[in-house]
Amino acid sequence: MRTTRLDGHRTWRDTAGHYALLPLRVFLGITFLYAGVDKLTDSAFMKSGGAGSIGNTMRAARDSAALPALVDLALKSPVGFGYAIALGELAVGIGILLGLFGRLAALGGALISLSLWLTVSWATTPYYYGNDLAYLMAWLPLILAGTPYLSVDAAWRARRRLTGGYR
Repeated sequence: MRTTRLDGHRTWRDTAGHYALLPLRVFLGITFLYAGVDKLTDSAFMKSGGAGSIGNTMRAARDSAALPALVDLALKSPVGFGYAIALGELAVGIGILLGLFGRLAALGGALISLSLWLTVSWATTPYYYGNDLAYLMAWLPLILAGTPYLSVDAAWRARRRLTGGYR
């Protein structure tokens, strides 16, 4: 028995497969956008010391990190590092939601998740309690597939096809 066709060419299953990454893209985009805004608006976070500060968080994670040298590097300017992470999360969230340079945005999200996994959540036991590794794995399909639909990237591709490519 055939599934109902939506557009004469695709079955429901084909359409579901086509849009399968959209929920992941929306979730990661909103989550990273929220994380960036949350860091920028938290008065305690963007400080080199004190309860809830980026500096104290990094100092607490330093000895249990897989790459303590990475934490040491960030500790040279904890507030600058905090802003870099927050602005990176904003850029990744906006990029993946809009589908603007989707693979690059996904790569940025994966690198942020990787750095947090290797530092802040490395000592989480058992490992599956830490969310940064799961976020890292969630970015991989978007690195591979990009944002091929409902995106600025797709609109640019369609425009290039209509105009005959680059000139």
